[in-house]
Amino acid sequence: MTLRLSVPLEQNHHQSLLCPKIAVIGVGGAGGNAINNMINSGLRGVKFIAANTDAQALEHSLADVKIQLGANLTKGLGAGSIPEIGRQAAEESINELAEAIEDADMLFITAGMGGGTGTGAATVIARMAMERKVLVVAVVTKPFYFEGARRAKVAEVGLEALRRVVDTYIVINNQNLFRIANEKTTFSDAFKEVDKILYFHVREISSLMVNPGYINLDFADVRSVMSKMGKALMGTSEASGENRAVKAAENSIANPLLDNLSVQDAKGILINITGGPDMTLFEVDAAANCVREKANENVNIIFGSTCSESMSNVVRVSVVATGISPDQGELSETGDLGEEGFSGWREEKSDEQKKMELLEIPAFIRRVKKKS
Repeated sequence: MTLRLSVPLEQNHHQSLLCPKIAVIGVGGAGGNAINNMINSGLRGVKFIAANTDAQALEHSLADVKIQLGANLTKGLGAGSIPEIGRQAAEESINELAEAIEDADMLFITAGMGGGTGTGAATVIARMAMERKVLVVAVVTKPFYFEGARRAKVAEVGLEALRRVVDTYIVINNQNLFRIANEKTTFSDAFKEVDKILYFHVREISSLMVNPGYINLDFADVRSVMSKMGKALMGTSEASGENRAVKAAENSIANPLLDNLSVQDAKGILINITGGPDMTLFEVDAAANCVREKANENVNIIFGSTCSESMSNVVRVSVVATGISPDQGELSETGDLGEEGFSGWREEKSDEQKKMELLEIPAFIRRVKKKS
């Protein structure tokens, strides 16, 4: 039997139009650094977007598209670590943001929680993308302990607002970097480990849908595991030698940068096993079962396997587990979060604290707030 597939004539000019389109937007300073590291790592086939209130930071971005958020509001000088300014800046630039993602099927948002632009703008961008039926995944960081209680609380408020308007989100606590670092680990190298989580996540999902493999997935498979699933964990690991497949599987679900999350609590699991021509059926079976046995019996498992000629003697296992309930103590009590989670949040402060905080706000932002 001959199966004939036809596509619309206007799409027939380029095979890539048949593939789902993935975009990654880095919001604020941390998000911008993350996508620069991804680009330097050689990831292809993804549209990179940098969005920032800081015009100077955008000059150093390697992204395909650069968007200065709130040019009229902030004059390109940043959000002053005030999430409400970040939110307003994103609202001002909402049309540019919408245009940047208009052809995307899936959007990854990366940002640092606790500052101004990332915390405030990420939620606006996510909500806008969700309204356009884009599959939205957020990969965000929480501050180090040494950054103080106030920044930690701002991060929690930002995360609470963000998780309401994304399909899936992954939270990386910067403090967990001490689990993998030593006294000689540079600050730059430590943050590259954080950025690798986003890089591997995007690489593995795009690989499953685009690259030829033994078992490929389509976008509907990915959506079934990630749509409206909430908190997630992601891990990837490579191993060689004896029991390489099982070793890679075990390490992939034990990511030290994520806060004590377990596939046991997941509602959906996406597994991608990659190897060279020497990867055996028994190895694939052993790796997949290693993950399955640690999950609950009702979990929805989506499995794919791809071949890479460059991976002789090596097996790589990548796992995305979604639908994990937030820890009971993960989100602090934030009161009325307001529409985006910031304007409605109030913290009791003394008159002296209020005066000091006002002095910390850049003068140009104080003028804007007085006019509004």
